[in-house]
Amino acid sequence: MANVENLTLEIETIDERKVNIGETAALLLVACAIGTMANYVATGVGALEAFPGMAILFLCSVAGLIMARFVPLALPSVAWVSLFAIVITIPGVPGSAWVVEQAGKINFLSLATPALAYGGLALSAKEFAIARKSGWKIVIVAICVMLGTYLGSVVIADLTLRVFS
Repeated sequence: MANVENLTLEIETIDERKVNIGETAALLLVACAIGTMANYVATGVGALEAFPGMAILFLCSVAGLIMARFVPLALPSVAWVSLFAIVITIPGVPGSAWVVEQAGKINFLSLATPALAYGGLALSAKEFAIARKSGWKIVIVAICVMLGTYLGSVVIADLTLRVFS
């Protein structure tokens, strides 16, 4: 039987001020390409039509990375990205109507699906070691948790749809 001390998972923290912006921007381009394909599959909106909206998302993301790296205010990059996106879509800001129109051509759920799938599949060697040490009982617990979460979500969604439709 494995000791509890051996099952700890160390979490590495990354200082956003040391992130390589060029490398991260290249990875964001790959994510944009995958997102464009997912958007086409989900909505039928072609790559050329979705390009301006995807470019806006990319530029907001890179701008947020740059701000997190160089501005002395200690905000995470996701906060900077959100701030940029909010500011450029405020009614009255020049060009905001165009930005909203272009972003409207992108189905954000289709962008999240590949990212969440990758996040679910990205397991480290430490996580595999923990699973091997935990044994077969952890599989039963995991299945019960996932089934309970799914069924709970179904019940809540069903009740919500019955009440509000």
